[in-house]
Amino acid sequence: MMIEILNEQKLVAACQDLAGRDKDLAFIFRTFGTPPLWAREQGFPTLVHIILEQQVSVASAKSAFDKLKEKLEEITPEGILSLSDAEIKQAYFSRQKTLYVRGLAEAILSGKLDLKSFDNLPDGEIKQVLKKIKGIGDWTADIYLLMACLRPDVMPKGDLALHVAWQKLKNSEQRPNSEKFLQIAEKWKPLRSVAARLLWHFYLNAKNSRFQI
Repeated sequence: MMIEILNEQKLVAACQDLAGRDKDLAFIFRTFGTPPLWAREQGFPTLVHIILEQQVSVASAKSAFDKLKEKLEEITPEGILSLSDAEIKQAYFSRQKTLYVRGLAEAILSGKLDLKSFDNLPDGEIKQVLKKIKGIGDWTADIYLLMACLRPDVMPKGDLALHVAWQKLKNSEQRPNSEKFLQIAEKWKPLRSVAARLLWHFYLNAKNSRFQI
C-alpha cells in the first residue's frame, strides 16, 4: 500500500487545488500565501511535545518542552523515566501530563507502541494505536498524523484555533463546535490537512489585521 505524504512542493499544489474549489480558502491563499508545512520529526519527543500542547498555548508548551530538553539534553523514554516527579514538575509539567508522558515512555520501552511501524500504516490504524495510550485522544493523534507523519487528509478534532479562524473568516456570530466543524471539513477531502494549515495560517496572520482574532 502506497502511503501519500505531504512535502513543500505538494503543499503548494494542494493549496492551489483547494483555492480552485473553495472561495474562503482561496481568500486565505491569495492574501497570505502558502502556509508553512509545520513538519515535525516522527518519534517520542514530538509526541511528548504534542501532549504538552494539549489545552495550553503553543508558547507555554514550548517553554515546558525546552525546560525538559535542558534537563535531559536528548528526550528519550529512558530519560523521562529516570526523572523524579519533582524534576518533571520543575519542567512545568502538570501531574496529569507527567502521568501521560511516563505512560507513553513505558509503552514504547515495552514494545506496546512502535512509532517506527507507522510509515506503512493507514491513518485510521495509526490513530487507533495511538489512542490506546492514556492521555492520547483524537486531537493529539490527529496532530501527530498531520505534522509528524505529514498525512494529507487529517482534520484535527477539537482544535480551537481552527474553529476561531473559521468563525472569523465567515464573519459568523457563532463558532462551530467540534462535530460541526468536522462536517464542514468534509468538503476539503482528500486535502483536509492542507485546509487546516491554511486556516492556521489565517489565524496567525489575521491577529495583526482587521480581523482582530
